[in-house]
Amino acid sequence: MEPLDVVVVGGCGHVGLPLALSLAESGYRVGIDDIDTAKIEQVRSGSVPFLENGAEELLRKLLPTGRLQLAADPGMLQRTSIVILVIGTPIDEFMNPSVRIFDRVVDDLIPHLRDGSLVVLRSTVYPSTTESVERRLRAAGIDAEVVFCPERIAEGHALEEIRSLPQLVGASTDSAFEKTSKLFERLGVKVVRTTPMEAELAKLLTNTWRYMKFAIANQFFQIVHRSGLDYNRVLDAIRNDYPRAADLPGPGFAAGPCLLKDTMQLSAFTPDHFPMGQAAMQINEGLPNYIVDTLNSRRPLSGRTIGILGMAFKGESDDPRASLSYKLRKLAAFKGARVLCTDPYIHDESFLPLDRVLKEAELLVIAAPHHAYRKLDLKDRDVVDVWGITGPIRL
Repeated sequence: MEPLDVVVVGGCGHVGLPLALSLAESGYRVGIDDIDTAKIEQVRSGSVPFLENGAEELLRKLLPTGRLQLAADPGMLQRTSIVILVIGTPIDEFMNPSVRIFDRVVDDLIPHLRDGSLVVLRSTVYPSTTESVERRLRAAGIDAEVVFCPERIAEGHALEEIRSLPQLVGASTDSAFEKTSKLFERLGVKVVRTTPMEAELAKLLTNTWRYMKFAIANQFFQIVHRSGLDYNRVLDAIRNDYPRAADLPGPGFAAGPCLLKDTMQLSAFTPDHFPMGQAAMQINEGLPNYIVDTLNSRRPLSGRTIGILGMAFKGESDDPRASLSYKLRKLAAFKGARVLCTDPYIHDESFLPLDRVLKEAELLVIAAPHHAYRKLDLKDRDVVDVWGITGPIRL
């Protein structure tokens, strides 16, 4: 078997595949190892399993070159000295980091790693994980260096951002830093050196800061709305030609596979459990409750038909992971409403076409700000739109 320059483990997902494509485009021979055989076959056939701008065109361009090789086989690691591990750390039902999956994957890879390998951890991990993985490898007799290089992309814009955003390299030795810098050199990005734990915390702090900004926006909205005022007028007054408030977001669902998870990992890491992060979680996770309670107090939802437009966690995405639209659906159903759901990007047998939801629902909730909903004529409809994509923010 021909040698590979790098193997991406977990390479068919939202983080791994764009990186593998970018590395292959820059000339590397890239192996993609993933346990999801269906996704392996889908990618091998030239189809990307999720929405990502430009990814499918790039994939079809690269497949004939032979610079991409795919397999559901960790044995592929024996053909390279550089392994990129795209396995994150989820949180459990107690909002604590769950490292069992990560540890199991590392144990499965150990028999296939070469001495002298460079292992690059790519997904967000709990602080000190990089050091722990290196100790684990050495205890197993593998002489390998481990670095943490967090992904910093936004889903849908990965190919662009991989080649434009600075790359953090959390390395504990000069040799590990030099090897990693050389790997990312062809992508043409600035490299910023840190220690492994500095990089781990930088990633968590970045996502937590974003999550907290959304929380204050949602809290501001609820304060003004409870006062019986029009939040659009207040928000416009705040932002109007006032640069120090230009970065205040509007309200909306703060969800997805990263922001809550990373905030809770930071909470678990700190002795005081990060009360500001906990408060942000309560505000953001509580927005669906606020919407449902407000609607139910205005007029009981029992027996009414509600249409939820958008089940992805954000606009122009087909990713339903940790989407608060599902929480909204559950809460409305608890109040006795008949709930109809639709989304132009997510295939779910329980979802209905948009035109049917518009026809049958007496109350509409814009839950994901897809561009398609901006074009709808909803002037005479009872609509909840805290995003403000169909006009003024309204609840």
